[in-house]
Amino acid sequence: MLQSVSVDGMSPPPTPRPGSPRPDNRHSAQAKRQKYFRRLFKVSQMDFEFAIWQMIYLMSAPQKVYRNFQYRKQTKNQWARDDPAFLVLLSICLCVSSAGFAVVRHLGFYGFFMFLLRTIFVDCIGSGILIATALWFVANNYLQGSVASPQDVEWGFAFDIHLNAFFPVLIILHVVQLILYIPIQSGSFYAVFLANSLWLIAAGYYIYITF
Repeated sequence: MLQSVSVDGMSPPPTPRPGSPRPDNRHSAQAKRQKYFRRLFKVSQMDFEFAIWQMIYLMSAPQKVYRNFQYRKQTKNQWARDDPAFLVLLSICLCVSSAGFAVVRHLGFYGFFMFLLRTIFVDCIGSGILIATALWFVANNYLQGSVASPQDVEWGFAFDIHLNAFFPVLIILHVVQLILYIPIQSGSFYAVFLANSLWLIAAGYYIYITF
């Protein structure tokens, strides 16, 4: 059983005792998806403050975010997020940063629209589906810790990990790089070195948070 660790001086949720009631684990994946997408249209049910907390700590102390996933498993008996607030805020960040790139690169409305579609459906969702599916398959087939009491990795949790790792990449490549876009465009050795360093840091951060 996972061990509880306090976060920021706050007491973690109590660890369920053997024989104590646990949340019903018989809900199908389809039922969980339906509940998740229903909440997408109910802003009042989204915890944006907590989603912002997660984003801040993904940049400074990712381990605290993953302790929260452990608490969710203990209290709700599922690893994946049941609140779409993080996804909504991430989508807003993608739209704003893409608009910034459209301005500095003089893309126009059509260019901005195509750039936004590529960023969302290729860079974020498309790559996320491929990576999450591959790691979900590997984890469930080759990384089971205990045969006596296996814990299947939910695909939704694998995709949540991708979103967690993608957010720092978005900040580094779509915010920091956007701020430094003009000097990077000079094409000098230092500009190329800076641009490649940002990509290296982003890739390293993605791998670190994923694993």
